[in-house]
Amino acid sequence: YGNIIYSQIRRLGCSVDWDRVTFTMDDHYYQAVIKIFVDLYNKGLVYRGARMINWDTAAQTALSDEEVEYKDVTGKLYFIKYKLAPLAISEIENDGNSEDNFVTIATQRPETIMGDVAICANPNDDRYTKLKGRKVIVPLINKEVPVIFDDYVEKDFGTGILKITPAHDIHDFNIGLKYHLPVIDTLNNDGTISEAGQIFVGEDRFTARKKIIAALKEKGLLIKEEEYPTRLGYSQRSQSIVEPKISTQWFVKMKDLATPALDEVTSDNIRIHPKDKFTATYKYWLENVKDWCISRQLWWGQQIPAWYDEEGKMYVAETEEEARKQQGAQSSEPSAMSSEQSAVINEQLAQGSKIKAQSSKLTRDEDVLDTWFSSWLWPIEVFKGISNPDNKEINYYYPTSVLVTGQDIIFFWVARMIMAGMEYMKEKPFADVYFTGMVRDKLGRKMSKSLGNSPDLLNLIDQYGADAVRFGIMISSPAGNDLLFDESSLEQGKFFNNKLWNALKLVKMWEGNISTSDIEQTTINEGNQFAQKWFENRLAAARMEVDLLMQQFKLSEALKIIYSLIWDDFCSWYLEWVKPEFGKTIAKEVFEKTIDYFDELLQLLHPFMPFITEEIYHLLKERTDDLTVKQFQEIPYLINVVLQSGSHLKELITAIRDARNKNNLKFKEAISICIETNDSTDFDQLMPILSRQVNADAITFGSKPINTTLTLVVGNDTIYIRTEKEIDTAEQLDRLHKDLQYLNGFLISIDKKLSNDKFVQNAKPEIIALEKKKKYDAEIKIETIRQSIDSLQ
Repeated sequence: YGNIIYSQIRRLGCSVDWDRVTFTMDDHYYQAVIKIFVDLYNKGLVYRGARMINWDTAAQTALSDEEVEYKDVTGKLYFIKYKLAPLAISEIENDGNSEDNFVTIATQRPETIMGDVAICANPNDDRYTKLKGRKVIVPLINKEVPVIFDDYVEKDFGTGILKITPAHDIHDFNIGLKYHLPVIDTLNNDGTISEAGQIFVGEDRFTARKKIIAALKEKGLLIKEEEYPTRLGYSQRSQSIVEPKISTQWFVKMKDLATPALDEVTSDNIRIHPKDKFTATYKYWLENVKDWCISRQLWWGQQIPAWYDEEGKMYVAETEEEARKQQGAQSSEPSAMSSEQSAVINEQLAQGSKIKAQSSKLTRDEDVLDTWFSSWLWPIEVFKGISNPDNKEINYYYPTSVLVTGQDIIFFWVARMIMAGMEYMKEKPFADVYFTGMVRDKLGRKMSKSLGNSPDLLNLIDQYGADAVRFGIMISSPAGNDLLFDESSLEQGKFFNNKLWNALKLVKMWEGNISTSDIEQTTINEGNQFAQKWFENRLAAARMEVDLLMQQFKLSEALKIIYSLIWDDFCSWYLEWVKPEFGKTIAKEVFEKTIDYFDELLQLLHPFMPFITEEIYHLLKERTDDLTVKQFQEIPYLINVVLQSGSHLKELITAIRDARNKNNLKFKEAISICIETNDSTDFDQLMPILSRQVNADAITFGSKPINTTLTLVVGNDTIYIRTEKEIDTAEQLDRLHKDLQYLNGFLISIDKKLSNDKFVQNAKPEIIALEKKKKYDAEIKIETIRQSIDSLQ
């Protein structure tokens, strides 16, 4: 699958160093994993022992706790009679149907009853005190087992008395250890009944369950079946139901390794994004961490570096040669040979010779290591920091800055990489961890081949283009939250691509029509100075926002800012404001500034859409550099008053154009405008742009003219429009009444909010101030509309 993944990464345009492709089974990496295993073993942090582990019967391998996925399901409790073993001959003659002659055990796993070694009740449960010292007979196999008592049993669950099967339940296993009970494993590795089960040997566990239920019914030992909600563990690898199983496996002691990894996050030395959602999860896991089962019975992975002689003695070493040296050293104890023999062997050891003991045969452990045992070394060994310590590259690149990964491997990989980094580099592997959300379909379901809702990434790229796919995914994926995948967002990315190409075509059209005459440029530049000043400040403001959002790892929000900046501010407003009239030239200064702005926009967008931005960057003008490595310029000082003037200009243009449309005034029909305002000086720099954008042949300032045709309210200004065309007064009055009705409703909603004590007490001061400003603006507009209505009646 490696080449498929690589091809997807290449097609997506991920900026990786393809000369540094590394695989955990590469020779140097393999050696590093083996070296770490031996080191941890020598430190006492790796051990081998029989423990209760999670067993995948389909893959026939051990699993770590983190590889088990729990699902809420509806299970069944089977209520089974366990007859009491007789104390005297008289009891044997009992017909066996007396209420006092059996106890009822509720179990959800009747296929394990053959492994029962006791039944257990709570010592404070009066119902079962009479059973002290008694034994019961396990159904179907007629084996006597003792009745024991322990506080672990909940009196209110089921019948208040449990069967104890240490080989098939971790809690039963712990009770078994406490009371020195035997362990009888009734399941084979493939989930079939073992010879120890005595009955239904070789049958699948679930087939055996059905047959055992039938046999219990036949013998009158099944009282009833009852449905109840439960949680079952499924193998993440094969999706088969996991079996608890006693097995001899290799483990890593996690407590000592977990403490530094926990401290790095709780001290904010490593920052998790989004913090509120995942930091608590990370802390809980590390504070309650269990030993890690690292051995697997699969055919891929690094083979465990342990060898066994014919007597079962174990030698852990990086190579078989080293293991044989250990074997020879153990066989050369002084008590077992003469001083002359000892001297000869010591001499051979010093020369590095292979020492053959009486039994020279060594057999290597057949198990391999969990894949995450190699992956947790990634930040170090990708630069050969273990196989070649203190080399130039590991010293330069470690620690790295950011890890981007999925939330589903926070324990498998992220926490363990931090553990390995703290243990072997004495330093964190990265400063920030960004968790992406899970990709789901628009119904909220996980992507799944079986559901048929998982699109092929390469097909999507063929259909929409890599940039559109990148855009569509990132615009709809807020940090850490699941992404509801919908191809409509890819369509949006495709339209955005078209917008960028059209902007390029427009700007390139101007390239051959640039004015170089100083006198001509002064005339052409009239009004364009403000357009340039405004967009320069708008670009600076957006860059500041994007910079902050990127620092906070809010990538989706950052892309939305850039999208609006390019689509609206640059294409819809700036380019329209500076566009020369048909047949006229463009000032050289305006053209060059426009290219500079375009460059900066492409640079902002490049991390999100690398292909089209790099292409347009080189088409705008000849370059010697590439956008992918270009450094950002310093953000210029922001002039807020220019931004406010620009926003007001956009509102004026929009309102006047809207009035034209509503009253069927074609753009070619010139209008005259009178503006009633408290400050006309602000309009000096806006007038040239405003007149061109709304086709006004005259703009004046003052109170309402006698021959006004239309009245508009824009912010705190009143706009009076005069046109030669006669306007339908009734239609205008109707529109004004609708506007008045809307504003009155809006004002009522704000008054309710501001009169709500709970809102006023809890809201931030700036929120309350904003609501008060909304109220003031609404009141001004209402008064102006009323005046306009009066004038038309």
